[in-house]
Amino acid sequence: MPAKVFLSIMKIAVVGCGALGSYYGAMLCRAGHQVHFLLRSDYETVRENGVAIKSVNGNFHVRPECARDPEDIGHADLVLVCLKTTANHVFPQLLPPLAGPETSVLTLQNGLGNEAAVAAVVGAEKTLGGICFVCLNRVAPGRIRHMAHGTVVIGEYSGPPKPRTQHIWKIIEGSGVPCKMAANLEQARWEKLVWNIPFNGLGVAGAKSKVCLTTDVLLSDAHWEQLVSELMMEIIAIARAKGLEIPESAADFQISRTRQMGAYKASTLIDFEQGRPLELESLFLAPLREAHRAGVPCPRLEALCATLKKMS
Repeated sequence: MPAKVFLSIMKIAVVGCGALGSYYGAMLCRAGHQVHFLLRSDYETVRENGVAIKSVNGNFHVRPECARDPEDIGHADLVLVCLKTTANHVFPQLLPPLAGPETSVLTLQNGLGNEAAVAAVVGAEKTLGGICFVCLNRVAPGRIRHMAHGTVVIGEYSGPPKPRTQHIWKIIEGSGVPCKMAANLEQARWEKLVWNIPFNGLGVAGAKSKVCLTTDVLLSDAHWEQLVSELMMEIIAIARAKGLEIPESAADFQISRTRQMGAYKASTLIDFEQGRPLELESLFLAPLREAHRAGVPCPRLEALCATLKKMS
């Protein structure tokens, strides 16, 4: 475990300052890094009032630099991509002004295909991926509630960890965020899908009058808990067919730690309730295509995708 100190002050750009980007950006800002938030609708509020984090680990307030345009930030040492995957089409406009010759671009987005989308714009050699297991909500512009967890797993898009991977790992750890390095980023992505698909998907699929099912409801009802478990086992089977060593016990592990979250509303649920586009492609449809390619039966995932497509 590295000491919680950073090796040098980094210039960090955060692209996508919702709950995830604001929280991790604020943690890095509090640690002393030069953090720039790229903002649109929240620009005036955050520039005026900063970012307030209400956390189980202690509340704090920071004042990152704020910009409306990536050109106003310029080249960064590290770019955190925290946009919803429905906005990946804007990468060609947002990322090139931020990515200089030595820049690392770390996508912390959900689902599959995000590293490839980043690499298509900035190059595979600059691209890393990260998986976050954290319980967060944005309650107002510049106001984030952190309820539980927070670990980030990072890895290289192309190949095993490099010296720069370890450096970024230490930067993140040094900010007080638990961080791990993944020898195989694809496996880490599928491990997160074991959680994301049932809790994001069933929470929306079971919605009544635009009110979604929180994690506690899904795990306190025998019918929903069985569906959660069956979906998890399908995702594990798909991953194992791809040669990824995810044990079946991963389902019980994910369910156990989700019980600690209480009435948590995953991000897809909030998007649905607020009428925003759902992350269907990266979270649900791309994994389903992988199942079909691998020849793995997945009736629960197929039914879930069909339901979500009708609801979106």
